[in-house]
Amino acid sequence: MTSTTLPERAGRRCHNVVNPLHSTHYFSPDLGHELAALGIEDPSAAYLAARAAALGPVGAGTVAATFYNFNPELVARHLPGVWRKASVEQVLAARERAVDATLRRLLGDEVVGSPAMAEAADLALRATEGCTRPARPLYAAHADLPVPGAPHLAFWYAATLLREHRGDAHLAVLLAAELDPVEALMTHTATGKGMSPKWAIGTRGWSRADWDAAAGRLRERGLLDADGGLTDEGVEFRRGIEVETDRLDRGPYERLGAAGVERLTELATGFLMPALAAGAFPEGMLGRN
Repeated sequence: MTSTTLPERAGRRCHNVVNPLHSTHYFSPDLGHELAALGIEDPSAAYLAARAAALGPVGAGTVAATFYNFNPELVARHLPGVWRKASVEQVLAARERAVDATLRRLLGDEVVGSPAMAEAADLALRATEGCTRPARPLYAAHADLPVPGAPHLAFWYAATLLREHRGDAHLAVLLAAELDPVEALMTHTATGKGMSPKWAIGTRGWSRADWDAAAGRLRERGLLDADGGLTDEGVEFRRGIEVETDRLDRGPYERLGAAGVERLTELATGFLMPALAAGAFPEGMLGRN
């Protein structure tokens, strides 16, 4: 019988090494190549289409709501127009080809076809059995997609479900904390663990004026200091957001159990380190600067 007693933050630690392996394809030239062949050449359009395709040929409103921290004006520049260039089925197939190419390039064929990858896929898929659909639109949409047959793609698929399951819960917590999209981005970058401000502003479509205005609001709340760092109150505030997200996302990791979570964390870490060394993410993307 699976134990539901987990060490503190065990689920979050597991998420923190599984999620980047999902995210690698968004920054991969393979995704750009695949979608450019369909007529989707703009990097923002490619990201929005690849992540939103599971929802169907939706418009800007749905994507802005479910992605949360993107400027709706940026989303509206590309959606629903992108679906006139390619169907969701074409985008999903292109995304899977890009994931295959990306993981093979970053990890090598030997790791992709290894028993460790098959074990990680089995563990991650078992964890997804503890996910729930209500009020989780991005998770539920991806959960409707078929599980790929190849273990490395099945692992990536399960990582996608785990990512979006936590992400959907996280948005509920941000709403309860009364953080708007730019404030949410800013408090995350201020921890030093998210995208740098330059990347957050550029990829999410906000202006420097939007960013500065959000900083003013956060300073008024006592969460941000004059240098753009979190105050003591801000640190505790952000900690509470992550703890509450952990609570709402506990199902998959309780389903897997303490030993399973520890093993999945170990395996995913073993994949992530060489992927990072191989340049999985652009230089300067992460951190406060």
